[in-house]
Amino acid sequence: MRSIRIVGIDPGLRRTGWGVIDYDGSRLGFVGCGSVVSDERECLAMRLRQIFDGLQEVLARLAPAEAAIEQSFVNRDAAATLKLGQARGIALLVPALLALPIAEYAPNAVKKTVVGAGHAGKDQIRAMVARLLPRAAPDSDDAADALAIAITHAHARAWRNLEAAVLLEARGAP
Repeated sequence: MRSIRIVGIDPGLRRTGWGVIDYDGSRLGFVGCGSVVSDERECLAMRLRQIFDGLQEVLARLAPAEAAIEQSFVNRDAAATLKLGQARGIALLVPALLALPIAEYAPNAVKKTVVGAGHAGKDQIRAMVARLLPRAAPDSDDAADALAIAITHAHARAWRNLEAAVLLEARGAP
């Protein structure tokens, strides 16, 4: 199987984490990670533009073939939830403009896949990301979360491929 490059994106208005891995069907390889930070002194439109420009630069430079994005959760603060949704829209738009396939994963699914527990803490996610990708040195929890999202997508791809092979075998295909 040839290697596939996956970008994981953890959307946020203050800081949008990104993490890029290569996955060849059995091995994960660290490519890069970081955060796009918006200037809190700017208006919402300019902050969204900063996220757009930052993600666009990362995707142009690292050329992923697929994207995985964390789904939003509903917060008690409606205004904060709305702003997060707008940042998430930018996180969906940038890879969509490049015609990348985009998968979305719930936060608990990411935690369960990477740590084994759906309510794992940030320190547990960082520890497992470091174990799975020893060369990775995320600069923030958001970057570590983005790598965890990319890892989740790699595992989901593996399961989909395994399910397809089992179905073909069941149908008697060679």
